[in-house]
Amino acid sequence: MNGGQDGPPAISLWRDRRFASFWAGQSVSQVGDRITELALPLIAVGALNASANQVAWLTALIWTPNLLAIVLGAWVDQQARKRRLMILADLMRAAVLLSLPAAYVLGAVTLTQLYAVAFLAGAAGVLFNTAYPSFFVRLVPRASYVDANSKLSASRSVSQVAGPAIGGALVQALTAPVAIVVDALTFLVSAVLIGRITVEETPVTATAPLLRRAREGLAFVVRHPVLRATLGCAATVNFFTFVAGSGLTVLFASRSLGLSAGVIGAALGIGATGALLGAVLAPVISRRIGVGRSIVVGAVLFPAPIGLAAAADGPLWLRAGAVAASQFFSGVGVMLFDVNLNSLQASVIPDRLRSRVAGAYSTINYGIRPVGAVVGGVLATFVGLRPTVLVAAVGGALSVLWLLPSPIPRIRALAPDGDAEAPGDTEMAGEADAAAR
Repeated sequence: MNGGQDGPPAISLWRDRRFASFWAGQSVSQVGDRITELALPLIAVGALNASANQVAWLTALIWTPNLLAIVLGAWVDQQARKRRLMILADLMRAAVLLSLPAAYVLGAVTLTQLYAVAFLAGAAGVLFNTAYPSFFVRLVPRASYVDANSKLSASRSVSQVAGPAIGGALVQALTAPVAIVVDALTFLVSAVLIGRITVEETPVTATAPLLRRAREGLAFVVRHPVLRATLGCAATVNFFTFVAGSGLTVLFASRSLGLSAGVIGAALGIGATGALLGAVLAPVISRRIGVGRSIVVGAVLFPAPIGLAAAADGPLWLRAGAVAASQFFSGVGVMLFDVNLNSLQASVIPDRLRSRVAGAYSTINYGIRPVGAVVGGVLATFVGLRPTVLVAAVGGALSVLWLLPSPIPRIRALAPDGDAEAPGDTEMAGEADAAAR
């Protein structure tokens, strides 16, 4: 990063065939993910008469492999061919998903198999995500990090708008197991497109025991002034936003605000358009106010609008409008936060530590999510839905306190190529170098 200058101009990615291939693969697989998010619980409920608690466990098992990310990331860091690991992860997800329609045809689908599919697909996702950071920095020039993350985040936002509609139509027309075939095919498409991309990968020169590498990754995060602050902020905001997670938000909108399923669905759809707008605007805002300040604004704008829903009252249009507005502004905020944060992290982590740092980061950042969901359920039971939603909004907004005393608000732009460990101006670079040693 540059402490006070804008840095070199970003390089356009529109004519970059390698990035276009990767972007296309990720866009397709994101839509597939939204299909499976709908189809998997429908198989549990429709074919196996699963209870609400069993469906909740199905969701939890998808996130559980992230608790192993710190160890898996340490292993991935010692593998020379990260691109091949990403391809393997896509092929694993395709194979695991295809086992469901095969078992369905044979009349042999069980809840145990659904749990296994959820866990193994989640584990393959962790493998992909820990190999991805090293691949990303070889694929995208540093000056284009924000632009690339903006495009990838925009694809995710589009999938959140279109994916459920496509998934619903496929499930209704072809049944849930057949819809899952479509998601499996999207991972095959992603694997083929990544396989066509050539990147120069860094050879692995030194080895160390697995647990030692895992500790090194966590220690680097804890000692690094930028990563420590961003992890504290991200984990806090994730905890509180999962306190008022999508299930609790829907329950609050239905029971406390008296909104119909159609109105709630429309409000969530509006929220997805806010995320799309945020992904598109993130590079523009970053150039205007700086990468660091964009992260600070996003850290507040992501959770704070949840309070609009908590304060909703009055006529139907006002209650519905408050929910829609909260989802919209929260969507803008999460993309402003994520796009700039992902770009900043890519610029400060040295190549030799990328996967183990990603693993350590994911273990804490994603591992806290189911904890937040459980706490949200307990709070809603004992103090009510509206106070729980308000706690989520206030607690999430306070996550910005991690950032304010850190170097992040002073970071204006990403560092030029070749300075992977420097988080900002001379003083910040010294802190990062000390953390890396």
